[in-house]
Amino acid sequence: GVAAVHSASGVVSPGGVGFDINCGVRLLGSSLSRDEVRTRLKDLVNQIFRDVPCGTGGTGYIKISQKELDDVLVDGARWMVRHGYGETNDWEYAEARGALPDADPDKVSLRAKERGRPQIGTLGSGNHFLEIQYVQRVDDEEAANTFGLYQGQVVVLIHSGSRGLGHQVCTDFLRDMGPAMRKYGIELPDRQLACVPVTSREGQSYLSAMRGAANFAWANRQGMTHFVRQAFRRIFSNDVHLKVIYDVCHNIAKQERYEVAGKTQDLLVHRKGATRAFPPGHPEVTPSYQQVGQPVFIPGSMGTASWVLAGRSGSVEETFGTCCHGAGRLLSRTAAKKGRDLKRVIKDLEREGILIRSDSKRGILEEVPEAYKDVDEVIEVVHNAGLATKVARLRPMGVIKG
Repeated sequence: GVAAVHSASGVVSPGGVGFDINCGVRLLGSSLSRDEVRTRLKDLVNQIFRDVPCGTGGTGYIKISQKELDDVLVDGARWMVRHGYGETNDWEYAEARGALPDADPDKVSLRAKERGRPQIGTLGSGNHFLEIQYVQRVDDEEAANTFGLYQGQVVVLIHSGSRGLGHQVCTDFLRDMGPAMRKYGIELPDRQLACVPVTSREGQSYLSAMRGAANFAWANRQGMTHFVRQAFRRIFSNDVHLKVIYDVCHNIAKQERYEVAGKTQDLLVHRKGATRAFPPGHPEVTPSYQQVGQPVFIPGSMGTASWVLAGRSGSVEETFGTCCHGAGRLLSRTAAKKGRDLKRVIKDLEREGILIRSDSKRGILEEVPEAYKDVDEVIEVVHNAGLATKVARLRPMGVIKG
């Protein structure tokens, strides 16, 4: 969902952002076609599964000191690129260019740092995934060409966030905001709705820590990008190229300007499970995408499809520059697992030409395709509402789950 409050008089809510701060999606466009990858798909899936650690506790291969972690919390994806985990302009193709300003590592607890430091460059668990996909069809040639997408092209979609660091930041501030709410005369029925005035000491501390966690998430997806590139080059050749098409978050709070009641106002926009979808000409859209709008990614399920869209003006006029971030669940995780056989699920996916590797049985069963709404129906609603327009439909080939 999305909620916007006045920056000067409103409240900030950690629960309105969520535990996985800057959980987001990054799309990489490869120089390979579906036919080129299909013959080595199993090798590629296995190589990525080895190279990108996943699972609940998963620790990564990138070793950084406490001081370096503080630098990551400030510089995000840019720190990773400067230290050899990326290509020169990767961070330019990310929301906020891969790092929010005004992050303060001192506002991030030692426990959060201890949890996050070994996890940089890791996928995590739950609904996080890394998918090898191909562009099944193109609906908007101009936007697809601008983004660097074409029919039959192999792409990689990475869905992950700030891991244990972001979870701990949210936990810390939900705990601390309980007593603070009493001080400000705020009463709520659920502690996870805890909030304080944006301008309060507690509110500013949370935003400084949240920005650090968001920057960690961009660095995390940058680390995985590095390992995915290595895996492709190990299986194919050093000539294979993977370009960052875009990286957009869906759990965040950001200062943005909108027209409300006929006046342009500064707002703090909370997005939780909701993706930014800025239209053509918006100043925060990457310069090379100004003519077509910001790329928007809406995954469906590991057995159906994902979509690339481009933001439209309806999002700014109606939903504070926002649209949904996925198809949405039909079944709870418990219901999705009930009565299902793991081998049968894997076989059904293989019949569709989809290979899967996971760190756990639960990671597959909780995310069966039947657990999710029809993504094509969801996309039609978004498109027809003028929030974003269809650009390309992506079909999965290989899936890595936590």
